[in-house]
Amino acid sequence: MLRVNRVVSQTRASILTCKQLLNHEQKLLPFPPQHFARKSSNRFLDIYQLGNKEAIEKERARLADEMNRGYFADISELKQHGGKIAVANKIIIPAMAAVKFPGLEVTYSDGRTLKLPIVSNGDRVDAEKLAVPKVSLVCLSFRASSQKMIDTWCTPFSEAFSNSKDVQLYEVSFIDSWLLCRNPIKRLLLRTMRKSIDGEKNALQRQIVYSFGDHYYFRKELKILNLLTGYIFLLDKLGRVRWQGFGLATQEELSSLLSCTTHLLEEKCFGFSEVLQRLL
Repeated sequence: MLRVNRVVSQTRASILTCKQLLNHEQKLLPFPPQHFARKSSNRFLDIYQLGNKEAIEKERARLADEMNRGYFADISELKQHGGKIAVANKIIIPAMAAVKFPGLEVTYSDGRTLKLPIVSNGDRVDAEKLAVPKVSLVCLSFRASSQKMIDTWCTPFSEAFSNSKDVQLYEVSFIDSWLLCRNPIKRLLLRTMRKSIDGEKNALQRQIVYSFGDHYYFRKELKILNLLTGYIFLLDKLGRVRWQGFGLATQEELSSLLSCTTHLLEEKCFGFSEVLQRLL
């Protein structure tokens, strides 16, 4: 009996020591470094997946992929071209060749959530029957350093189509810190975030939203590698990417963006039932 009590006492002492060490570590490192968070996975396999070989292999491939591309590689590229990883499209991408923009859940500063893009699937409207825009400009910023790049696109675009009710503009900021994505801290953080710019006289509003949590597979679909630059996507009514830009905007690229937007506003996009009627 004495031996059992001694084992229990030692176990309790060990647990208490571990808790003290954990609390001490959290005080020293309240926020993990960005380059470390980039290389390490923010997603952990659930207990029930530990025996799933497919899930383990998928996570292993993901970690290997992220290890091959780190923070310092992004910095090196940024020094070389200033975030202009490629030249923007000069002409609109044909509808048959356009790819779908992957679904993304975003949050407003007041806590409201929305799934982008807002599209019309045939005769059904997504996003709780919200009005489907003919054109959406979605600007992605993964780090604070790219916000100025995003502004070079958003400001001229919002001025050019300020009176259009068929155009929507979204500025999406990604937050992938494991600590900031916790619900209590997330709610406090949203209160301090930038709010959407509601123009009193303008039909077009700059809607500022945030995406919390892991975004590896979202980036994978859009072939996004460098997280220090800005990404601009022009979407049509069906949520297809019809034009894309990067980094700081040039005057020629802005002209191309505005021209392609005007083209999409004039383009007719038929639903499934309308196409069927025309074929019959």
